[in-house]
Amino acid sequence: MKGILSHEEADKCLDVLEETYPDAKCELEHKSPFELLVATILSAQCTDVRVNKVTEEMFKKYNKPEDFANMDIKTLEGLVKECGLYRNKAKNIKASSNVILEEFNGKVPETIKDLMKLPGVGKKTANVVASTCFGVPAIAVDTHVFRVSNRIGFVSENNVEKTEKALENKIDRSRWTKAHHLFIFHGRRCCTARSPKCQACPIKDFCRYYEET
Repeated sequence: MKGILSHEEADKCLDVLEETYPDAKCELEHKSPFELLVATILSAQCTDVRVNKVTEEMFKKYNKPEDFANMDIKTLEGLVKECGLYRNKAKNIKASSNVILEEFNGKVPETIKDLMKLPGVGKKTANVVASTCFGVPAIAVDTHVFRVSNRIGFVSENNVEKTEKALENKIDRSRWTKAHHLFIFHGRRCCTARSPKCQACPIKDFCRYYEET
């Protein structure tokens, strides 16, 4: 019976995933760190496809912190309504825009610590923005990363925080950001929450879930 993957096995597994998904990257459309910040806030409990549909139009007209800081909250709520949880998301986008203008000279902060000072920005959002836009090594644990990494056997943890720490210990720092994207690509295309495509999976030989089922 397979247990947790060793460092060597984890490396080999990531090699296969890299061969399978050579173009794995952030799928939230953005042209600036600020646009990615807004898109990531909107992505909570919402698909990237829906977020991209909303931001494609919104960013044509509004794409800077001052645009949202000065915007009427009801107007902003209307713009992001399709993403769900829209009142809270609109409030956080507006508040974060104000903090960026007042405390960071109008520029999105580049460190995870500073990003987490923005209203509504938790570790996952900070990791996504810092790693994608500023090259900071990070593993943002969303629902796909959590499911795939625990299901395969990279780690065996029961919450997001423990999963992030365990993955950081298991995977070389140089591969953290790429691993994050690979887990998401694999989770969306093969290792789905329901009815995963195990027979077609390129890493089934590494997977404890496949062996157990």
